[in-house]
Amino acid sequence: MPGASVSVIIAAYNAMPYLTRCIASVAEQSIGREHLEVIVVDDGSTDGTAAELNRLQDVYPGLMRVLHQENSGGPSGPRNVGLEHATGTFVFFLDADDHLGPEALERMVRMAEDNGTDIVLGKMVGVGGRGAPTSMFKRNQPRTDVFSSRVYWTLNPMKLFRRELLERHGLRFPTDLAIGEDQLFVGAAYLHASGISVVADYDCLFWVLREDEGNITRRLKGSERRLRFLPRVVDMILENVPPGPGRDHLAHRHLTVEVQQMLADQLVFEPRETQKKMLGQLAEIIDPLWHEGMNKQLSAMARLRLHLVRHRMLDELLELIAFEKQLARTKVATPVLVDGGRALARYPFLRDPERAIPDLCYDVTAQLAVRHHVTRAELRGTVLHLAGHAYLHRVETRDVTTQLVLRERDSGTEYRLPLTHTATPGLGAAEDEGHYTYDLAGFQAAVDITSAADGKPLTDGLWDISLAVGAQGVSKEVRIGSKRAADVRGAAGTYVVTTGEDLRAVTLYTTKPHGNLTLDLGETKHQVRPLLRLDDIRWVAGTPTELQFSGRCGLAEYPTAALVLTLRDGGGETARFPVQPIPEAPEIRFTVPVSTLPAGTWTGELRLGKWTVPLPPPPADLPPAKWRRRGLPWYARPVPDSANRFALRVAKTDLIKALAQRIK
Repeated sequence: MPGASVSVIIAAYNAMPYLTRCIASVAEQSIGREHLEVIVVDDGSTDGTAAELNRLQDVYPGLMRVLHQENSGGPSGPRNVGLEHATGTFVFFLDADDHLGPEALERMVRMAEDNGTDIVLGKMVGVGGRGAPTSMFKRNQPRTDVFSSRVYWTLNPMKLFRRELLERHGLRFPTDLAIGEDQLFVGAAYLHASGISVVADYDCLFWVLREDEGNITRRLKGSERRLRFLPRVVDMILENVPPGPGRDHLAHRHLTVEVQQMLADQLVFEPRETQKKMLGQLAEIIDPLWHEGMNKQLSAMARLRLHLVRHRMLDELLELIAFEKQLARTKVATPVLVDGGRALARYPFLRDPERAIPDLCYDVTAQLAVRHHVTRAELRGTVLHLAGHAYLHRVETRDVTTQLVLRERDSGTEYRLPLTHTATPGLGAAEDEGHYTYDLAGFQAAVDITSAADGKPLTDGLWDISLAVGAQGVSKEVRIGSKRAADVRGAAGTYVVTTGEDLRAVTLYTTKPHGNLTLDLGETKHQVRPLLRLDDIRWVAGTPTELQFSGRCGLAEYPTAALVLTLRDGGGETARFPVQPIPEAPEIRFTVPVSTLPAGTWTGELRLGKWTVPLPPPPADLPPAKWRRRGLPWYARPVPDSANRFALRVAKTDLIKALAQRIK
């Protein structure tokens, strides 16, 4: 990272004793102090923060610049002051309560420079019970944007920004807001950024919950403050993002996170008249963002909440908030009403004629979880045997219609096959505090690959295995295999099976990383040939005319009689020798009585139907074998082969030549 430098800006207000660790975590960064400047703005602290900052300047000479000012009432002012003094290529805003992982800045700068991005998010870890955002940190993202990722779900400023981006667009924190100022700053930076990166494989920022809960965002309560910043965030989205999926993606965050927090954390504590006023303002604020086309993106609870806000139904909203809090405490999933192939959550006011709230606000069909477990998955000949259980969470197993689905991955061709439904008494009683049981969730299936395609053989390809789990008219499809019994094999097993007059390769395996079951027909991904190997040739001890071949067969199963050694001589003669596997082992070993072979130079291969494995060349020091046939001496010995393969010369000994050599 030659030349790359980072200005770390810290706004400090009554930050003791957390400040000391914060500064130390920056000073000890692996990026090196020569690439760092630390700008700390003391915002009129009264607890010894100023004295500690002066001490730390002496501890880290040349690293820190400390600026003291009168208290501004929030973090915006100090952050802006720090930004005015910054000179680094990048800027990182760090709260004085928090601290960095030792390699955080080095990793984030490298990510930005390698990918030419303007903003880098480093994985955040909550400390002391403070919750940290997680959805955007599932994996590293070298280059993404605000519309095709979850980065917008974290709008705090503790990120790495390219300073040129901030200066080019004149981005500063609004100083007239006590809360939400970071959303306007970070949101605008996201929208203007030329690429965003995410470092998810390293703990970059430790987000600390202070013991006195003195973090600024936790101190500031009251609906009025939130109602001041939210309209400006909405305006920022409307002005910068045209209508469509991109705008809806950003709106989703505010219509769920902000609205829910505002109602549950502020509205319920306000006087009645303030509640009415606040609800009216909130309805006006969200109106430009929420439209019917967004409903599929929103949970049923969010749809219901927004419906009550839009229609100013204050009493119903207060009851729903209380219901949500009780739901969070009990952690028991809400029962559903199944009607007309849809599942409706029994949230408050479901089909209450006085409220006339649409069923759409309760529809959780798409959110129903499918719970499944496989207890058997094995091939026997051409038949795949499956067993286990599967059910729709919260839907009683009545009128069960579950089917097996085989779908070829590339073509999309699918076949739906019947299952045998089996009893599962008491299933589900150990979950959800016993509120739901599923007594007919078991399934058994026997799928013959020679007839599964409407009476015809399945074609070559990758056939993914799913269940269409159905009950009471509701059906959802799910891949199976990721949840399976310990004795259900997950590793690939390749079988060579007899289908009519032919042999066919079938592999049952689980996909990575999800572990779902798939059938590979016709060696689409799993080849037979590499599973057959010969690697040793020697004479059998005590029987010098028996040539022994050894190797391995990695097939899970094959017709034993079909595996043969085939030898040929130049004159068209052929000899075949059956190969017997070693029981309970992948090794194979077989012998050839060379004394039975006619005269000639013999080559050959190991053959299993259409698959062949060339015989390896015998060792150079393999001695010749000698025997007598009808009183005459014969021999067998390896001979050179231009293709570096097995070649064995079988012939009568030329007595005259042998005698001449002996005389010499």
